[in-house]
Amino acid sequence: MAIKPVLKMGDARLLQVAERVEKFDTYELKNLIQDMHDTMEAKDGAGLAAPQIGVGLQVVIFGVEKNSRYPNVEDVPYTVLINPVLKPLTQGMEEDWEGCLSVPGMRGMVPRFSRVSYQGFDQHGKSIDRNVDGFHARVVQHECDHLQGILYPMRITNFRTFGYTEVLFPGQKLME
Repeated sequence: MAIKPVLKMGDARLLQVAERVEKFDTYELKNLIQDMHDTMEAKDGAGLAAPQIGVGLQVVIFGVEKNSRYPNVEDVPYTVLINPVLKPLTQGMEEDWEGCLSVPGMRGMVPRFSRVSYQGFDQHGKSIDRNVDGFHARVVQHECDHLQGILYPMRITNFRTFGYTEVLFPGQKLME
């Protein structure tokens, strides 16, 4: 469909709590998901939440397969997740680098639960129920934070580990 502009940190719409999707398998939802997919692919992202393109609905997509922005992570299956509910499966937290299309050119060390369970629905209203760990767990937590108006810098505990990608990782491909 279309590549949409990604809202940047500072835009008040990124701080709002997204509304639940009430109707599945609609023309509007199909178009939204296609726009999100096209935008994520064009920006070489690992995921995208509807609020990042200005749509205040609980819709996230994510998936990674040999992504140049994340060269050393395991594959994450492409997923459309609507009205998600996340639950930690452990109290253990892991810190790792994160970036975001809404915080371009920057990275930070973010603590996340190492294992989570998530439930929700796909675009057709079919139930999704998964237990995940590693990068998959990190990506789903990051994207679902967007639905609560949370950007990853809000989760950083040590701002000495937050900065511009080009300074932190010289020579790596920069995020837009």
